[in-house]
Amino acid sequence: MSEHAHTTEGHDEHGGLTKGKIWKVFGILLLITIVEFIIALWVLPNHYMSHTVGNFAYIALTLVKAFYIVAYFMHLKYEKLGLQLSLTVTFIFIIYFLVLMLIEGGFIFHHSPNF
Repeated sequence: MSEHAHTTEGHDEHGGLTKGKIWKVFGILLLITIVEFIIALWVLPNHYMSHTVGNFAYIALTLVKAFYIVAYFMHLKYEKLGLQLSLTVTFIFIIYFLVLMLIEGGFIFHHSPNF
């Protein structure tokens, strides 16, 4: 028997992620990217909506895209719930602390006469 014998063992490590599911997720990501391009290149420069609403929509679509990439292509969807929750909660806290540091970092410049 050859060293490079092909077996079917280990091919189920993707948790049932088939070619059909991969193409479906690819289609969803492509659609979201097209909508993001429309918002960034036509909607915001032509002021069809306010920049706040456009930026919020753009950020929301980017987060949805990040979810699909992490869930399907990084296989987090097929992990145990404990690992999913620990990674998600950690990510949320990191973003929360970064936002707090950015907000509080400018506080001293607005309320101190020495700077």
